[in-house]
Amino acid sequence: MAHARRSAVLAGVALLLAAAGCSSGGAVTVPDTKPESSVPASSAPASRDSFTVVATGDVLIHPKLTDQAEADGNGTIDYRPLLAGVKPLVSGADLGICHLETPLAPEGGPYSGYPSFSAPPEIVDALKDTGYDTCSTASNHTLDQGQAGITRTLDKLDAAGMKHTGSARSEKEAYTPLILDVHGVKVAQLSFAFGFNGIKRPAGKPWLANQIDADAILAAARAAKQAGAEVVIASLHWGVEYQHEVTDDQEKLAKELTASPDIDLIVGHHAHVVQPFEKINGKWVAFGLGNEIARHDEPRGSTEEGTAARFRFTRVNGHWAVDKAEYVPTLIDLGPPIRLRDLTVGPVSPRGQQALTDTDEVILSRGAGDQGLTRPRS
Repeated sequence: MAHARRSAVLAGVALLLAAAGCSSGGAVTVPDTKPESSVPASSAPASRDSFTVVATGDVLIHPKLTDQAEADGNGTIDYRPLLAGVKPLVSGADLGICHLETPLAPEGGPYSGYPSFSAPPEIVDALKDTGYDTCSTASNHTLDQGQAGITRTLDKLDAAGMKHTGSARSEKEAYTPLILDVHGVKVAQLSFAFGFNGIKRPAGKPWLANQIDADAILAAARAAKQAGAEVVIASLHWGVEYQHEVTDDQEKLAKELTASPDIDLIVGHHAHVVQPFEKINGKWVAFGLGNEIARHDEPRGSTEEGTAARFRFTRVNGHWAVDKAEYVPTLIDLGPPIRLRDLTVGPVSPRGQQALTDTDEVILSRGAGDQGLTRPRS
């Protein structure tokens, strides 16, 4: 895994440590300990002793998805029908977490797909309508459109009322932890990516996008806890594309991060196929959630099979921990029309049944079923 070199980030570490009063740690882009405010992830009042999180995989806007959205929008671009199949699942959670992999284009375009993405901003409206509260934005494509693309993406998320972390428009924003108020519970989200397809972050601006480094992630988690977060969720863009197997680097990093009292859950993406779930050091790691929505030029079958991770956190004696862990298999039905399906709802087609079998085999391959992971039955 391409970890960032500590020597390139000493200034960011110094800023963090000065704010947090810490004595050690290395970082790439890490937050300050003084958030401007906690953000409500749901309008429901009342603090509770449990809450649910649903996290999903890559939102990868290929041109054929936009063609479908234009057909659905009758002259406008409307991605909501594409995602409607998972709206009950996502909106039914207390906190919905997406991974917006691609930077956004200006209104009206121009748009582009692989290898340098620039996606229609209307995807954010659809994500909001589906029920997502926050998106991770650190991916290998974060810098595809430079700093301007990051600014457009985050501006659009702000305008839609969506929260975000993983990339930033300013140093101050980068060093401010994202802490959401989920029914009175303060939940922080972190977002880091293994690299940026060889694109270098501009000199003096390492804070534009978070690059994976164990010390950076641990420092960010520690800062979030010191800023008041009760639960910290790390969204990691890692692994090898199209490979179900967990890499040695993923496993090593997961063990190091879950050993920290400051990280409570890891959800992963990037491989575009599902990867196993596993409880490590008593905490859940969803190594890879596959694609949430994508339309590769050459679909592999496995690239259309994804999963949502649903976790229930419960507070016992003042400590928050996951007491219920589920995976909810999904399928990108290539149609036409292209539609995202929740395979645990309603009758399942033969293709859907094959996706269930495939997903079960991969996700449970490291013993997660024996550790308490389940999936809802249709």
